[in-house]
Amino acid sequence: MAAYKPLASKPGSHKRNFRADNILRFTATATSPSTLLDFLFSVFPQSKRTTIKDYLKYRQVMLNGNITTQFDAAVKEGSEVCVNTTREFQVFYNPRIKLVYEDDDIIVIDKGYGLLSMGTDKIKEGTAYSILREYVKRKDPRNKLFIVHRLDRDTSGLMMFAKSQEAKETMQHNWNNMVLERRYVAVVEGSLDPEEGEIRSYLAENSAHEVYSTDNPNEGQLAVTYYKTLKRRNPYSTVELSLATGRKNQIRVHMKEAGCPIVGDRRYGAKTSPIHRLCLHAHTLRFVHPISRQDMSFVSPLPAGFHRL
Repeated sequence: MAAYKPLASKPGSHKRNFRADNILRFTATATSPSTLLDFLFSVFPQSKRTTIKDYLKYRQVMLNGNITTQFDAAVKEGSEVCVNTTREFQVFYNPRIKLVYEDDDIIVIDKGYGLLSMGTDKIKEGTAYSILREYVKRKDPRNKLFIVHRLDRDTSGLMMFAKSQEAKETMQHNWNNMVLERRYVAVVEGSLDPEEGEIRSYLAENSAHEVYSTDNPNEGQLAVTYYKTLKRRNPYSTVELSLATGRKNQIRVHMKEAGCPIVGDRRYGAKTSPIHRLCLHAHTLRFVHPISRQDMSFVSPLPAGFHRL
């Protein structure tokens, strides 16, 4: 069996070469062989031994959800063995993105700091969207990916994409009803007084694309941010924030307005940047699944640098 060759650099450009997955699943019993290669021989009695070994060699075998090439891996009663007889299993890896959850309709990721959510007029590739789009196209060139919401480039944490038009439209048309909880954690300069409360203003954008706060409803869009101080240690505070509205740079502008700019946010008034990044993290994302209507809840651990501060 020849090694699986990856698709062209432009996903979907060679659809004629695409071979769909054919995944077979087996569950080990008490009488099953105890090592993986012997187990594979037992479930493929009509196949050549070299074919079975190639399945292992070319990453076409999963043991309990993990790809393995180890022929003597232990197979216990109840173990699940999956074999993709067509090609290697498509596994996502990127040092700046962690794949948190995926099904046929949505993808939830933990986005790294400094990564654009989607392309701009000047930058098209190397964004969270382009990286994930290449991944879903590698699985099947017919697959699609849709942006549901965004995070600022310098904000890390949880964000969601849709894999079907129905999922995208359901989330976007019913965003306020579908999203049950969306919380951020920030490290800010100084301390908020009072320690818990609400910030409400109208946000507008100037010609330099900098967002600013105004009391004039005719000048901007209403923005409401709720905050709660979690911990204080001079000269910083850790603050949990949730949004009643989702305006551009909303948290950053409101923390500046409160006199406590986010650490590392030079654009919006910060004087310090000890860990050389914006200290804002999308910590919690809970929503109703757009297709199954299940309650989906995800939490991303805070970056280590936040704890050091």
